[in-house]
Amino acid sequence: MSGEWVPEGHEFALCLTHDIDRPYKTYQSLFYALTRRDPTHLLDLAPGRRPYWTFPELLAFEREQGVRSAFYVLDEQSLFANRPPREWLTMEGWQLYAGRYDIEDEPIRDLLVRLRQGGWEVGLHGSYEAVDDRERLRSEKRRLESVLGEPVVGGRQHYLQLERPETWEHYRAIGLGYDTTLGSPDEYGFTDGYRPFRPFDDEFVVFPLTVMEGALPDPGEAFDRSWAELDSLLSEAEEHDAVMTALWHPRHFSRDHPGYGRLYRRLVRSALDRGAWVGPPGELYALRQSSPVTPDE
Repeated sequence: MSGEWVPEGHEFALCLTHDIDRPYKTYQSLFYALTRRDPTHLLDLAPGRRPYWTFPELLAFEREQGVRSAFYVLDEQSLFANRPPREWLTMEGWQLYAGRYDIEDEPIRDLLVRLRQGGWEVGLHGSYEAVDDRERLRSEKRRLESVLGEPVVGGRQHYLQLERPETWEHYRAIGLGYDTTLGSPDEYGFTDGYRPFRPFDDEFVVFPLTVMEGALPDPGEAFDRSWAELDSLLSEAEEHDAVMTALWHPRHFSRDHPGYGRLYRRLVRSALDRGAWVGPPGELYALRQSSPVTPDE
């Protein structure tokens, strides 16, 4: 391998990741109808409409390009089923726990089967309170694996929450091999390095997050400026034999977030044109590992 982590024959690596936070549009219909003064958003409340279920188009694009990505699955608490009533009318309560999903619901199960059968990686998206709760994280991992029918290798924490090094210690202790949380929701770049690193000098690996879509200039308003920033990151990755990790939430491929889907497609195509290895972190991790991480039980 050149550049230590970049597979032989490639200029750099681009890891593609997607956090499945909210695959269904629920309260957002009313929110956007009011804040954008567009009552057509209320039509998305009609039965059968699933504008945030963008997986068919996303998977079709990646298949067409011959690449795969990682989808991190969230097993979050429900606002009304799991949280105290005092949180039901709070902004924080709705932001953190409303409009989520049950990983055992049939559409989610079917999606996970489709992802694995198609060669995509499925990982753990640790819940909001799991950042410093090893047993909650372990429980979420076990439940996901019971639905998936196989072990998961890595993941990322919700809201990019990270306690260093405690969260990574939890990940390693429950048998996860890598984490992709280290990064910012507001800034982008190679702040945390050009390559994955091993914080404990063992099999556990951290993939720094280079860019999350929401940190870029809004492509719906300034596409060229947004693309220029991404193009600059690709150039920097190429210059330094880097591993660049990108996060695109599936709902950002919907009409509620214009420009982000086009931006993602251009990112992938441009990386391939530049000679990059493009794929999920778990695949790159597997190429570099001689042995798996052993859980503490």
